[in-house]
Amino acid sequence: MDKGNLSIVSEFVLLGLCHSWNMQVLFLIIFFMLYLIIVSGNIFIMILIITDSHLHSPMYFLLANLSFVDMWLSSVTTPKMITDFLRENKTISFGGCMCQILYVHFVGGGEMVLLVVMAYDRYVAICKPLHYSAMMSLQKCTSLVVTSWSIGFVHAMSQMAVIVQLPFCGPREIDSFFCDIPLVIKLACIDSYNLGILMNADSGVLAMTCFILLLISYTYILLTICQSTKTGASKALSTCTAHITVVVLFFGPCIFIYVWPLSITWVDKFLAVFYSVITPLLNPAIYTLRNKEIKDAMKRFRSYYMHYKGNI
Repeated sequence: MDKGNLSIVSEFVLLGLCHSWNMQVLFLIIFFMLYLIIVSGNIFIMILIITDSHLHSPMYFLLANLSFVDMWLSSVTTPKMITDFLRENKTISFGGCMCQILYVHFVGGGEMVLLVVMAYDRYVAICKPLHYSAMMSLQKCTSLVVTSWSIGFVHAMSQMAVIVQLPFCGPREIDSFFCDIPLVIKLACIDSYNLGILMNADSGVLAMTCFILLLISYTYILLTICQSTKTGASKALSTCTAHITVVVLFFGPCIFIYVWPLSITWVDKFLAVFYSVITPLLNPAIYTLRNKEIKDAMKRFRSYYMHYKGNI
C-alpha cells in the first residue's frame, strides 16, 4: 500500500454494548448505579482498613491496595461507557484510546501480580506461621506492592511500544465500549494476524504465570488446612475461599480474552464488562461478607459514627 495515500486516524468509533436506544437508557441507569457502588464500596474498605487499628496487618494492607486497584481499573473504562450511552456518536480520540489501553494493562497487570502477593501472604500465614512477622513485615509488604505496580507498568509499556507505531489509515470502528489491544490491532493497515497472536501471548504469559503461581500457592494452603485443627482450619478456609473466589472471577475473563480468545462479539463484550465492572463490584462484597474481622470493624465504625452523631 502506498504510504503517501494513507490518511491518519485521529479518532475511533466505539460501537458500545448495543444499538437500541431503550436498552442504552436501561444500561445507563444500571451501570451508573454499579459504578457508584464500586467507588463507594472500595473507598469504604480503604477507609475502614486505614482507620481501624485491628486491621493494621499485612493481609488488610494488601486488601486496601486491591480495593484501590479495583476502583482504578473500573474508572478507566466505566465512566466513558456511561457517558457514551447518552451520545449518538460514540467517539474516542486516538490519544484517549491509547491511554485506555495503557491504563487497562497497567492496572490489570498490577492486579494480577497483587493477587499472587496476597496468595503468598496467606501461604506464609498458614504454612509458616512462626516466620510470618519476619517474612511479611510492613517493609516487605510495601516492596511487594511496588513490585506488582512495576510489573504492571513494564507489561503495559511493552504493549504500548508496539501499538503506537502501527499505521491506522481507514477502518476506525471498535465493536466494544472501550479500546483494547485485540480490537485495535485489527484496525491497523497491516496484516495483523501474527502481531495479534504475539500481543495476546504477551498478556497471556503474564496471566497464565500468575494463575499457575496462584494454583500452586492455594494447593499448598489447602493441603496445610486439611492437616490443621478444626478451629484454625475453619477460619483459614473461610479467608482462602474469599481469595480463591476473587482469583477465579478476575482470571477467568482474562484467560478467555487473551489466552483462548473465543472471537464471539457478544461473549467478548460480556467478558469485558465482567472484567472491568463486575469483578471490582464483587470484590468488596466477597471480602466483607465472608470476613469476620471486616464485619467486626464495620460494627465498630458504625458504633463510632452513631456515638459521634449523638454528641453533635
